[in-house]
Amino acid sequence: MYQYTEFDRQFVHQRAAQYRDQLERNQAGTLGDDEFRPLRLQNGWYIQRHAPMLRIAVPYGEISAKQLRALARIARELDRGYCHFTTRQNCQFNWIPLERSADAMDLLADADMHGIQTSGNCIRNITSDGLAGIAPDEAVDPRPYAELLRQWSTLHPEFAFLPRKFKIAITGAAEDRAAIAWHDIGLQLVKNERGEVGFKVLVGGGMGRTPIIGTVVREFLPWQQILVFIEAIVRVYNRYGRRDNLYKARIKILVKAEGQKFIDAVEAEFVSILEHDAGGTAHLLPQAEFDRIAKSFALPAGVGPRAGAGSASDFDAPIAFARWLERNVHAHRLPGYRAVTLSLKRAGQAPGDTTAEQLDAAAAIADRYSHGELRVTHDQNLLLPWVHESDLQALWKAARDASFATPNIGLLTDMIACPGGDFCGLANARSIPIAEEITQRYAEIDELYDIGEIDLHISGCMNSCGHHHSGHIGILGVDKDGKEWYQVSLGGSDGSTISGASVPGKVIGPSFAADEVADVIEAVIDTYRERRAANELFIDTVKRIGLDPFKASANAVRRATALEHAA
Repeated sequence: MYQYTEFDRQFVHQRAAQYRDQLERNQAGTLGDDEFRPLRLQNGWYIQRHAPMLRIAVPYGEISAKQLRALARIARELDRGYCHFTTRQNCQFNWIPLERSADAMDLLADADMHGIQTSGNCIRNITSDGLAGIAPDEAVDPRPYAELLRQWSTLHPEFAFLPRKFKIAITGAAEDRAAIAWHDIGLQLVKNERGEVGFKVLVGGGMGRTPIIGTVVREFLPWQQILVFIEAIVRVYNRYGRRDNLYKARIKILVKAEGQKFIDAVEAEFVSILEHDAGGTAHLLPQAEFDRIAKSFALPAGVGPRAGAGSASDFDAPIAFARWLERNVHAHRLPGYRAVTLSLKRAGQAPGDTTAEQLDAAAAIADRYSHGELRVTHDQNLLLPWVHESDLQALWKAARDASFATPNIGLLTDMIACPGGDFCGLANARSIPIAEEITQRYAEIDELYDIGEIDLHISGCMNSCGHHHSGHIGILGVDKDGKEWYQVSLGGSDGSTISGASVPGKVIGPSFAADEVADVIEAVIDTYRERRAANELFIDTVKRIGLDPFKASANAVRRATALEHAA
């Protein structure tokens, strides 16, 4: 994984020192709250419903055991004993007192971490595939390019005050595990017929009030030109994006409104940038710079192709271990190795939440079994990228003892959810109680396996931090006369192989009361189990029979609730 240089460390420590000075002036009354607000936001500090919230960047999801221990220390000493991993590979704390916020910044800097550009109308954390660099279906490792994008976009003056926040996702695999079509810019690394590396570029994806799938603007862009092309896109957006209407400020609205005119403007800006460079190369990525960055992503010491020993089929294993192998262990590009997901989904904890003790345990497991490296995934889990097959049974026992071994990856209870109204001041409704009720209702592992793979996504408001639009089942919290209600949608996709091409789900009727939601989900799943063909996944049944049977079962729940209340 990328190793900070002396410049990087000096930079984040100076930034932490600057923030401490700003905080002290604010606390002393010499820097007003209005002046302090943009300064704290630029470092990832929000004021949420009950307390400050700190958002920390985990660039393209890579995190070390040392960094996990730093998060555990912050959770233990400054917060209420836990943190939350998000769908965009960030980490959030919800209870750090503002007067201790500079202490958190110092601890982060010591661990080569920060909250820069996790807020504001700028280019946010660059995200990627949780299996980046290790996936068998990967054509090109996206991590060096993601790091180049991170360094280039950080504090770029032209990107600091965009019309709205801006998100970039990158993958190098055949299967889209980074949901690139749902981002402002989505990048897929590909190779042409001559074996040259380039990017397929999508622009204008996004969720929120208007879910839109990104438009392909280049099928193949040579990798050396990617920074120039992105700069052209952002310049056009900066020039023409709506600043008069918050709900129409995202680039997706501009792309949808202008269509080919937007693409033409980007191409013209791209040519203009290059023409202003006398030699035509100064703005291009040099091979030497790429090679410098790529060195950080060499294989860890001692890792290399070798035969497995003690793999799944080599011993008579308990059924719990066999199920864990099936759901939580993933193929690897290196012979003899596997990637392993540490599930953060369990009854009694919100999806993505992790206690200080669990963070320390995950760090110890990573040191022992994955060369000190982990990934934060889009699905709000942790992943170990460098596990040798001979260690799988021992790792399973360690993960089980630390509560990470729930064999539910890809199943219904491996849901993703935002913190919702329990913490977020923007939320219309709570997400965590809904997630917990569904988790408890489907606690039986045999039933989960019978239901099969389902992506369930929950958002507490239209900002869509829980990515409800892309869920096979999506749940959205809405406000109705000051009370919590929930819309349910079906048929969404994030672009994965199982889900099919990216598409927003469709709402199956009027909203439901909070106490109806779990019953509605159960009715929808029962309808699937009654109507599915042999070995047919939920998403395929929805596509085959349409929404009407599911609407009918959901409406039956509403009628039953009305009769119960009337009685």
